[in-house]
Amino acid sequence: MNAVMNADLHCHSNVSDGTLSPEDVAERASRNGVELWSLTDHDEVGGQHRAHAAAAALGMAYLPGVEVSVSFANKTVHIVGLGFDPDDPAILQGLADTRGGRERRARDMAADLARVGIPNAFEGALKYVGNPDLISRTHFARYLVEIGVCGDPHEVFKRYLTEGKPGFVEHRWANLSDAVKWIVGAGGVAVVAHPGRYDFTPNEEYALFSEFKGHGGQGVEVVTGSHTVAEYSKYADLACEFDLLASRGSDFHDPSESHTDLGTLPNLPGRVTPVWEALAPRVLHP
Repeated sequence: MNAVMNADLHCHSNVSDGTLSPEDVAERASRNGVELWSLTDHDEVGGQHRAHAAAAALGMAYLPGVEVSVSFANKTVHIVGLGFDPDDPAILQGLADTRGGRERRARDMAADLARVGIPNAFEGALKYVGNPDLISRTHFARYLVEIGVCGDPHEVFKRYLTEGKPGFVEHRWANLSDAVKWIVGAGGVAVVAHPGRYDFTPNEEYALFSEFKGHGGQGVEVVTGSHTVAEYSKYADLACEFDLLASRGSDFHDPSESHTDLGTLPNLPGRVTPVWEALAPRVLHP
């Protein structure tokens, strides 16, 4: 496969915390010139067969994907899995266990919001997802915008739902070794998602990548919607240092909320090895 390719290997549908169906995300990706696509819903592979079918109908190559929530150094880190078997029993069970704590956490978040004068937030957030097993902070943010507490989701996360603010409840997700094991065991490649977002110290970041590589992780998102141009270069250097494959993905969730649209990112820097080269045998062609 081409080293320079419009590949978008990180985005979300309404199966997790996006707002468009898998079919509509596929259509938007195709319209924006995406050649290789992956739907990577949070802790859930329920949209994978729909996404693959939609991609095939539009003539796009497809890689099964998921974004696994992991607890590391008292922060939530995301690990993207690409090219695995979405029907693998071990990854299905692992993801189900990871999702299992979301409803309890969401009810605790709603109780905390009620204490600062925002009642019924659990029911309000649930309108945006339908399944308590998949409820997330993003759904609460959309509800707070709906009722006029904040003007947009970015304002919500400045005032609520983050550490030290009303509505924040810590959740213990999967551990790093398990997440990588599920992905690799199902035939895929594990990728550290948007590393520039985690606000780690240099030592913490080094520990993350050292442990990730030690557990069998093989990739890192270099070009992604939340990275700056300087971070493209920083994480390309890190990919070379740790001998990791480089990935590219918008992290698209919604046409109005997301500041990077599907398929609109710059190409990967020339000095890295694209993850899709290693995954070529796993790509599902139309």
